[in-house]
Amino acid sequence: MNAESWSDQENDAIVAVYFQMLKDDLAGRAYNKAMNNRNLQQSLGRSKSSIEFKNCNISAALVGFGLPYINGYQPRFKLQMSLAEAVSRWLAKNPSFEASSATEVTQGFAGAPSLFFGVPPTIKNAPPPAELSQLEAIARRFDVAGRDERNRSLGKAGEERVFHHERAHLQASGRRDLAAKVRWVSQEDGDGAGYDIASFAPNGSPRLIEVKTTNGWERTPFYISRNELDVADARRHEWSLVRLFDFSREVRAFELRPPLEAHVSLIATQFQAAFN
Repeated sequence: MNAESWSDQENDAIVAVYFQMLKDDLAGRAYNKAMNNRNLQQSLGRSKSSIEFKNCNISAALVGFGLPYINGYQPRFKLQMSLAEAVSRWLAKNPSFEASSATEVTQGFAGAPSLFFGVPPTIKNAPPPAELSQLEAIARRFDVAGRDERNRSLGKAGEERVFHHERAHLQASGRRDLAAKVRWVSQEDGDGAGYDIASFAPNGSPRLIEVKTTNGWERTPFYISRNELDVADARRHEWSLVRLFDFSREVRAFELRPPLEAHVSLIATQFQAAFN
């Protein structure tokens, strides 16, 4: 079997080892990359360099999946979709992985440092077209946005992080009175308001914040509801979307203001069916 064609069984084997290393990496535990490589050489009959390259391909696939990857295996693109299929199979067999990677970082939010807000994704800071096309293909095929949306622990953790950030920012601005009035609306009142956090600018004007969180990179797609879009349009001077990414490592953020169409492509993914 040549170096370009890996069987499903081989892909499953190396993906399982990669994820075990990734879990250790995220938890700050030591692991031995060289030993794992040698074990895979023996079990798969593959060379050291072939296994190293495949691990870098897995990192690239995880970017497409909106998941963290091992920094020691920098993403190498032009991966085969069969490898992404192996990642999908592993995630299906280990559903607790994504939830645990969100909840492990939730402690200490009240005293966490302020979020760093960077520049939103634009055409100017996009990766090379071939890489972006492959990442988008993986995200579409495996419904990455839907997985993040269904990961309730991830969404809740992101909202909590922004809630405490808003309070700390107002306190640092000398507005403890406003900080005490910041509300975690989705937690206190339930979903449906069209935003998650009701906060304020230091001058007292309202800030309505919808939080979207991912463990992946900044371009991971996300879902937004019709109700959220309607509120964004009706209250565009107050509403904003805060996107948290790389949440399981060193969370970063950017903010989008209406109209969202100026920043993202809005694609209808489902319709409500009513009887005639």
